[in-house]
Amino acid sequence: MFSFSAPELILILVIALIVFGPGKLPEVGKAIGKGIQEFRKASSEIANPKEEPVKVQEKEQKQEVKRPEEKN
Repeated sequence: MFSFSAPELILILVIALIVFGPGKLPEVGKAIGKGIQEFRKASSEIANPKEEPVKVQEKEQKQEVKRPEEKN
């Protein structure tokens, strides 16, 4: 995809340090990490969809059918 050498990465980190400051830099890194993690999770769910929600709905429908309604 992209190939960065060591001097390019250092330059990017220095610019990020100047723009965000040392106090905000860990928060920015954490937010970027969470964003990448959510993106990977969403892309893997699209590639390999799980069928659990459908099974849960079918199970709930079967339970509703089995329950007799009491009339008093």
